[in-house]
Amino acid sequence: MSLTRLTLSLSFREGHKIFKTFRSLSTSSASLVRSTNKPPGSDSKESILKEPSESARELLENAASFNDQVPLNEEQIWSTSPYPKGSIPRGQSIYALRPKVDPTHTSIMLFPGQGTQYVGMGRDLIKFPVVQEMFESASAILGYDLLKLCVQGPASELNKTVNCQLAVLVCSLAAIEQLREERPSSIENCIAAAGFSVGEIAALVFAGCMSFERAVRITKVRAEAMQLASEMTEGGMLTVLYSPKTRLVDVCKNAREWAQNSGVERPECSIANYLFPDCKVIAGHVKALEYIEKNAKSHAIRRTRRLPVSGAFHTSLMQPAVEPFKLALSNAKLEEPAIAVHSNLDGKMYSNAKQILYKLPRQIVRPVKWEQTLHILYERPPGEQFPSTFECGPGSSLRTILKNVNFKAANTFWNIGS
Repeated sequence: MSLTRLTLSLSFREGHKIFKTFRSLSTSSASLVRSTNKPPGSDSKESILKEPSESARELLENAASFNDQVPLNEEQIWSTSPYPKGSIPRGQSIYALRPKVDPTHTSIMLFPGQGTQYVGMGRDLIKFPVVQEMFESASAILGYDLLKLCVQGPASELNKTVNCQLAVLVCSLAAIEQLREERPSSIENCIAAAGFSVGEIAALVFAGCMSFERAVRITKVRAEAMQLASEMTEGGMLTVLYSPKTRLVDVCKNAREWAQNSGVERPECSIANYLFPDCKVIAGHVKALEYIEKNAKSHAIRRTRRLPVSGAFHTSLMQPAVEPFKLALSNAKLEEPAIAVHSNLDGKMYSNAKQILYKLPRQIVRPVKWEQTLHILYERPPGEQFPSTFECGPGSSLRTILKNVNFKAANTFWNIGS
C-alpha cells in the first residue's frame, strides 16, 4: 500500500452518520471510506507528499520498525534505542499529515489494559444510549451480569483475569459512546488508535475490524486461557523505576540465575512492558522478582512495585494461552482497519486482517512496546500541532505514561469514562 493511499485512506466520508445501536462500535468506524480525492496542491512540484520509490519506501518503513524477533544474543535486547531517529515523518506517521483537516481538530484514541479496573466503573456510562444494550449483550455471552460486577464488585472477583479483561474491554467501548454523544467530531476526525494489551482489541473494534459481540467472545477466550496459564506457574509482574546506569539485561539474568539456584526449573524473567524512559515492567517467576526486590539498590533501581496480577503476562510463561486465542481469532470475521491501529508488538500499524491474525496472538507472549508506539503515534515535524488524545476507559494510566514520553502531546489529553 503506497504512502499516498495510506494518507488518503484515513479521510472520512462526508456526512458520516452516527449509528444508534451498540453495533455501531464495529460498523460506524468501518463505514469510514477512503477518499480518492487528491489533497490540495498534490500535483504541485512543491508538494510535500511525494511518492518514494519502492526501495526508498522499504528503507523508511524499516527505519520506523522495532524488530519483534527473539535476538540471538540477549545483549541485543537493549542495544537498540527505543526511540525513532529523526523528526521527519516516515511511513509510520505520514498518515497524520491530513491537508484537509487542521491538526488541532484531529484526534487519537487510546484504550487501557488490565489493571485499570475498579469497583464502580461504568456507573456513569449507563445514561448514554446503547451502553445498557452493550452490557446486556456482553452478559448474555459471558453468562453473568457484567455491569453488576463492574459497579458493585466485589473487587476480589473483578480483579480476576477472567473477569477484568472483559470489564475493561466493555467499559472502554462504552466510553466511546459517551464521546460520540458529547464530542462527535472527535470520532469523525480520528486519525489513529492504539490499546495497551487487551486494550488493543478495543482499538480494533473501534476501527471496524470486528463486531462488538465477536470482540467479547475472543476476549473471553483470551482471558480464560491466560488465567489457566497463570495457574500453571507461579509468576508475577514488577514495575521498576531505575537510573540511567542500570543494566536491566544483567538484572534479569541475575534474577533467573538466583531463581534457578532456588529450585525453579527454566526460570523466566524479562521485560514485559516498555512504559517510558527509565521505567519498565519486568515479569517472570515469583522467585526471580523477589531477587530484584531484595537487590534493587545494588542494581541502581530506585523503586519497585509489584502489580496485582495473577501471572507473568507478555512473557513465555503465557505460551499455553496463545493457541486457544489464535484459534478463536481465526474464526472471527476480521476486516481491514478503517483508521490506523498500532500493534503492541512492534508499534507499526496494521494494514490488513492477516497482520491482525499474526500479531495479536503473539502479543500475549511478547513485551508491550508502548513507549515505542507513542513515539510513532506522536511523531510530528517541528512546529506542527498535536492532535487531541482521548483515553477511553477506566483510569488515567495512559495519560501519565504519555506525559513522560511526550509532554507536549499530553497537553491536549482527556480521560473519557474513567
